[in-house]
Amino acid sequence: MTRVILFNKPFDVLSQFTDKGTTGTPRRTLSDFIAVPGVYPAGRLDRDSEGLLVLTDNGKLQARISNPKFRSPKTYLAQVEGLPTDAQLDQLRAGVTLKDGPTRPALVKTINAPEVWERTPPVRYRKSVPDSWIEITITEGRNRQVRRMTAHVGLPCLRLVRWSVGEWSLDGLASGAWRDA
Repeated sequence: MTRVILFNKPFDVLSQFTDKGTTGTPRRTLSDFIAVPGVYPAGRLDRDSEGLLVLTDNGKLQARISNPKFRSPKTYLAQVEGLPTDAQLDQLRAGVTLKDGPTRPALVKTINAPEVWERTPPVRYRKSVPDSWIEITITEGRNRQVRRMTAHVGLPCLRLVRWSVGEWSLDGLASGAWRDA
């Protein structure tokens, strides 16, 4: 039977079970939170991103989730610097051209600040620059894609939370907690 684990990855945690970095200072990894043998992440989340990480013991399912050819939707809540204009949102909806080529169109809308856990450390706050939240759904998963897309349209990303992958979501899952799907 296939095992699927949903993990709410905190900020500053690597999306792997061991730290092969050369910083000399150990960094937090999945093994600090999950002691289940034989499961591996289906895709990655950057160290500075938070939210849903799906782990499984099924290699085919892992590939289906992480391979862009399967177009598995991934929804993110992004706190961005500035107030999005219709033109900026339309650019994201149409797809933007990044250094590694054009992105697929995204589903995107502005949202009220979501009720999510506090981040440690908190996002920097600047009195002179407003921030806002958008919900963005992509079907790819390139390296730092959402951050690069929002920056491309003039909305630098301050905080990024992956809320869902396919049919699975973070609903009711605290930061640092996991459950079987």
